[in-house]
Amino acid sequence: MEKAYITIEATVNAPIEKVWEYWTLPKHITQWNQASDDWHSPSAENDLRVGGSFSTRMEAKDGSFGFDFGGVYETVNIHAQIAYVLGDGRTVSIDFDSQGEQIHIKETFEAETQNAAELQKNGWQAILNSFKKYTEEH
Repeated sequence: MEKAYITIEATVNAPIEKVWEYWTLPKHITQWNQASDDWHSPSAENDLRVGGSFSTRMEAKDGSFGFDFGGVYETVNIHAQIAYVLGDGRTVSIDFDSQGEQIHIKETFEAETQNAAELQKNGWQAILNSFKKYTEEH
C-alpha cells in the first residue's frame, strides 16, 4: 500500500531563535502541545540530536485517556529542519523557513490508517495552531 502524507502549515510572528526554543524545550512543549483545551501534556523529554529520542505524554484533562507520543530524530538542522521516525515507524519532517520576524512552519507527516486523513490533519493543525498562539503570546 502506498504511503499517504499530510502537510500542515502556520506562520508564527516571532524570531527563529524563540520559535526553535519553544518548539524544542520540554518546559515549553508541555504548555502548547494539545489539540484542544480539554487535553494537556503533563510531561515531555527531548534529546534533540540525530539518534536522540523524544517523548511527550498527552492526556485528556479528565483522566479518561492518555498516550505517549515519541520517536527518534533522523535530522536536526538548527533553526531549519527536524525529521524523526515515530514509534510506529511513520515519518515526520518539519521545516522552519525564516522570513524576518516571521517563521513559516511546514510539517509533513505520514498518515496512519486508523483515523480518516481529515481527522488527522485537523488534529495536527490544531496542535500547530496552539504552538503559534503560545509562542506569539509569551
